[in-house]
Amino acid sequence: MSTTPFSLGTFAEATGSPFPGIVVDGKVYDTRTVLPEAATTRDLLADWEAALEALQSLADAPEAGLGRPVGDLRVLAPVQPPGQIIAAGANYREHVIQITVAHRLGKADATPEELREQAAREVDERRANGDPYVWVGAPSAINGPYDDVVLPSLGENHDWELELGVIIGREAREVSPAEALDHVAGYTICNDMTTRSLVPRPEIPMMGTDWMRSKNQPGFYPTGPYVVPARFVSDPQDLDITLKLNGKVMQKGNTGDMIFDIASLISYASHRLVLQPGDMLITGSPEGNGSHYGRFLRAGDVMESEITGLGTQRTVCS
Repeated sequence: MSTTPFSLGTFAEATGSPFPGIVVDGKVYDTRTVLPEAATTRDLLADWEAALEALQSLADAPEAGLGRPVGDLRVLAPVQPPGQIIAAGANYREHVIQITVAHRLGKADATPEELREQAAREVDERRANGDPYVWVGAPSAINGPYDDVVLPSLGENHDWELELGVIIGREAREVSPAEALDHVAGYTICNDMTTRSLVPRPEIPMMGTDWMRSKNQPGFYPTGPYVVPARFVSDPQDLDITLKLNGKVMQKGNTGDMIFDIASLISYASHRLVLQPGDMLITGSPEGNGSHYGRFLRAGDVMESEITGLGTQRTVCS
């Protein structure tokens, strides 16, 4: 028997409270009709294996008349309440090479071609023998997929970083890469926005980068629209990632360019903290950030973001 594809999300009417639902053929079905004890998507993820089968049954045979057009509802960030954000940086091969050449991170007299060759060798060495670069973000910064974002007055050069989000569906502690994907509930879209001027700490250079102050302003993680269950994503390492700014393509990449794949990132993180159901691992961003173009976000800008099979976001800056 074939299974009907569906997505999981959190929705609200204009004057109502948020509720968990699945989207089937453009209609939203309240999951509380089959799992009344699960009041939130986080509750569903807490026992994902059992919940998945109940949700699949609902998707396969939805009750006539109970579905509401998704366009009639507000779409919130899909996981409510949000879990931890575990973020990977410098994780796309071409992106790292591009940064190395742009900032001349090598011999002062090297040509761009020599810098590119050097960066490629270093990336390949890191992939073979190194570790991912991972930090933790604030759930309070998560924003809905169609909500506006207010660009803060603190800092300058606000930037975009479109990323594949991996939603954890089973506790992961010290798991191997071979086991890691068994802990994934599904996939979503996340724009890991960053205030570039706040990344360095020149007064304490020995401390390196400051991701807390540069990435966690309110609304700086537009997420969603939905979580697409892993069973409906045939190859998460072959998804196109596209971000447009005011209609112009700025980022265009593929998850196959990751230096450390999803399984490796989960395994690495799980040996350093416990991943809980509802946590989101964001996996790095391909080339084409504002830093590359020297063009940063301004009030009135519109970002449109898409990852193959996961839907689209639209974020207006104010």
